[in-house]
Amino acid sequence: MAVRDPEATKARIFEAAVTEFARHGIAGARIDRIAAEAKANKQLIYAYFGNKAELFATVLERKMLDLAESVPVDPDDIEGWVDRLMDYHAAHPELLRLLFWEGLEYGTEQLPHESGRQEHYVRKVATLKDGQDRGVVTDAIPPGDLLFLLTALANWTAVVPQMRRILTGDAEEDTARLHASVKEAARRLVAR
Repeated sequence: MAVRDPEATKARIFEAAVTEFARHGIAGARIDRIAAEAKANKQLIYAYFGNKAELFATVLERKMLDLAESVPVDPDDIEGWVDRLMDYHAAHPELLRLLFWEGLEYGTEQLPHESGRQEHYVRKVATLKDGQDRGVVTDAIPPGDLLFLLTALANWTAVVPQMRRILTGDAEEDTARLHASVKEAARRLVAR
């Protein structure tokens, strides 16, 4: 008789959900496909994660936490932070896809688990504000706006790879040049 491992099952469901939501968004994702990929029954998905919207919110929340832990904002090294952020998204393209699906689904409406997300961003903004207070980052732009602009600058290359390829080329040296350009733009954006 096989022994059930609830944690292993939850992990398989989570990974299958990441893939499914990144490919199909919230509306297009199917619990049946997640269950089949995870080799779990649908009732376990509902028992462990709630409905499909809650599962998506949980997936995105965990992925955002991984990003925050892997690539903390560093006002003392904005170019390095931007470089690490671009590398992270190149290695984990599913996160930006999940964020864009969320944007398409919710627009400007309140998000599930939004208060947790706000706390996450409050810490990042506070880190930039500290850099402003210490004089290593410009205070000409409010710190929340600055975080938004820097993140957009770093993320856009991964969000629209077709535009990146058409405008800047797709060879290895083109990618390296674009990385350098994005870091230079970030450096200028935060310069005092």
